[in-house]
Amino acid sequence: MASFNKVILAGNLTRDPELRYLPNGTPVARIGLAIGRRWKTETGELKEDTTFVDVDAYGKQAETIAQYMKKGRPILIEGRLRYDSWDDKQSGQKRSKLSVVLERFSFLDSGRPEAGNAGAAAAARAAAPAAAVVEPAEPEPPQPDDDVPF
Repeated sequence: MASFNKVILAGNLTRDPELRYLPNGTPVARIGLAIGRRWKTETGELKEDTTFVDVDAYGKQAETIAQYMKKGRPILIEGRLRYDSWDDKQSGQKRSKLSVVLERFSFLDSGRPEAGNAGAAAAARAAAPAAAVVEPAEPEPPQPDDDVPF
């Protein structure tokens, strides 16, 4: 059975990134992403819908996101879906949710200065230019030869 698990999302951070470290020292950044959608109904009424997604980044990408991203900044992410399930300690019920594990990301804005934060935004802009693509830390799997006989 064939499988394909790829997610591409563009949205705004709902909160500042939370940077933590696993016991083995690997950095993990958790971000919340809000993805908006607008459309017109058959009657011409404008509707809006927002989807909220939790995203986990690992390694150097986690540290980069935690350093340069703040609540409200736009970001483009590529990743894969992950299904988590657990027993709620308070109610004892089974809980679950889908989240995204980040594989690549791109900054979508120029890091323009916000009121009272011009120095930090300028430093971020100098170190991380707009639309910078950050590749994953792990190596890509080998690609098959083009000599496929068909």
